[in-house]
Amino acid sequence: MSNVSPVPITSYLTIGRDGAAEIEESSSRFRCVLARVRDEEGARAFVEQVRKQNWDASHHCSAYIVGPDRAIEQANDAGEPPGTAGAPMLAVLRGRELTDVVAVVSRWYGGTPLGTGGLARAYAGATRAALAEVGVAERVLQDLCEVVVDIAAVGQLEHALRSRGARVLGVEYTSEASLRFAIPPMARGVAEEIVAELTSGTAGLTVIGQRWVDSSAGGAATR
Repeated sequence: MSNVSPVPITSYLTIGRDGAAEIEESSSRFRCVLARVRDEEGARAFVEQVRKQNWDASHHCSAYIVGPDRAIEQANDAGEPPGTAGAPMLAVLRGRELTDVVAVVSRWYGGTPLGTGGLARAYAGATRAALAEVGVAERVLQDLCEVVVDIAAVGQLEHALRSRGARVLGVEYTSEASLRFAIPPMARGVAEEIVAELTSGTAGLTVIGQRWVDSSAGGAATR
């Protein structure tokens, strides 16, 4: 039995935004819709939503991966020959190392059989086309921190933290100032040094939680 602890996950890839794309193969239309989801329940609900919206399609095949560790995976052929729809879609998501994403491909049959190989290529192709539309985003784990300081010191502390990449979330004023900010876990030590230096060791940093944010959005999108 190994005593080595698993490396904590501090970032993962997902789609840049929700979106869709459509391709045509031998007169059949394949429309792939992609969405971010937080959990398996959300993925299943999205599949059902697309089924209702595209009620006139002959099939609604799906695949999803959920969790920063990509622990939950599911693929559904929805009546197509086994392994010709959901599995190729899931392979595309795996190949891009994506998670917290669900893909639903609705097919409108055009009257010409595609065969198992043709179906697999079409479902995978529709998924790739949708991914090309929405792009990929990296999400990173941040510590939510709080420090309580004298009101006179909060401005300088806020500036110093921002200059080192912290995202200041707000300041609450009472008899003192309670400053809240978010930083990557690996930067916590630097933040602690800044707080100690600017408060002469009279204030300490407290971690009050964690959240996932889009690194490209500067922390605007949270999970």
